[in-house]
Amino acid sequence: MKNRTDARSSGVRVVVTGIGAVSTWGWSASELWDGLLSGRTGIAPARRFDVRGQRTEIVGEVPEPDAALIRAFPEWRHYSQADRFGVVAAKEAFRSAGAKRHPEESPDPELGVFFGGSTGGMAECEDVLRQLYAGTPVRWGRLEMHQLNCPTDVVARFFASAGAVQSISSACASGAMAIGAAVDAIRAGEVKAALAGGADSLCHLTYSGFNSLRAVDTGPCRPFRHGRAGMSLGEGAGVLYLETLESALARNVRPLAEILGSGTSCDAHHMTAPHPQGEGAALAMSCALEDAGLEPDDVDFVNAHGTGTPHNDVAESHALAAVFGQRTAHLPVTSTKACVGHLLGSSGAIEATATVQCLLAGQVHAVPGNEDETARELGLDLVVGSPRRLEEGPGRQVGLSTSFGFGGANAVLVLAGWPRETSP
Repeated sequence: MKNRTDARSSGVRVVVTGIGAVSTWGWSASELWDGLLSGRTGIAPARRFDVRGQRTEIVGEVPEPDAALIRAFPEWRHYSQADRFGVVAAKEAFRSAGAKRHPEESPDPELGVFFGGSTGGMAECEDVLRQLYAGTPVRWGRLEMHQLNCPTDVVARFFASAGAVQSISSACASGAMAIGAAVDAIRAGEVKAALAGGADSLCHLTYSGFNSLRAVDTGPCRPFRHGRAGMSLGEGAGVLYLETLESALARNVRPLAEILGSGTSCDAHHMTAPHPQGEGAALAMSCALEDAGLEPDDVDFVNAHGTGTPHNDVAESHALAAVFGQRTAHLPVTSTKACVGHLLGSSGAIEATATVQCLLAGQVHAVPGNEDETARELGLDLVVGSPRRLEEGPGRQVGLSTSFGFGGANAVLVLAGWPRETSP
């Protein structure tokens, strides 16, 4: 467990002033939000590669980009899919924050890049292998983009970042951990601003691997729902532009939200399965709340990890009950994965983006489908079918975004909306 009491007591407040996203709904955060509010899932039959013979044939696949988007990035053809997702989402976050980009010949030492991921350019490596086995001309250059850190480095080069640049790979907690690392760096004064999030793309390795583990559902995933049988894989990116409140005030920019705290832990239980009672997950939640200086009663909703696998859903429900007690049954819970799929290393990043959007709109997006008794049997108040308005209270609305990965890696973020009635 990380104890960040000293960092928080420094008095440095970290705010979100820009967001960007790439998902099965499209190449922007606005398309992500429209999709989340639609009450439908974006998980559909795979188009990009052959999945015949697999346990499931559906994914949360990003649509093809239009020509104008491609022209905006001179190095597009040299990027992997994960690179493209990351740099597009980062550019959207950067522009929506109203930030100024340094020229390449004058790198910005106050801007950092913190990205999570799991596969990097694995899909492009698979293309090289297919060419080798088929005896066709091999595009060896595609191996240049295979490393996990490539999306991070592409974003850093594009924005001439000379600050801290970190790539984090800790399974499905990676994106949330990257955001937490960025908050730490800003609090410590290492950088004044950061592009933080993650990017991952679909590839045969992960698709076949999760099918072999029988960890996928034959239909769109149904977190905390009746008949849930596994996850649905997805791809894309989520990026937050983070900066000190002082910096936002100086630029006369109204924050979208504030990162109040983050927490991490490890189950130390099993290579793939979570601790059955969710002990590590509960520890990460408690750590994040401590870092934020909040009590469980201060939280207004939870964007749960919510994979739809029986083991995860039960473990997460136990963890929520351990932290929130009897209030768990009346605390709104949603899962972004039911709409866009499981983005693996970037899942925590796009879910943090969705949590910011919930805070901005004052409503929690729903899990697609009809209400059933399963969530209540798990002790949860699941938001199903249509969005739910957040109750207006005396303070700011607070959301908890949880991310739990293989190996027992856990990461939790605490985000708060920015008061509408006040100036920055």
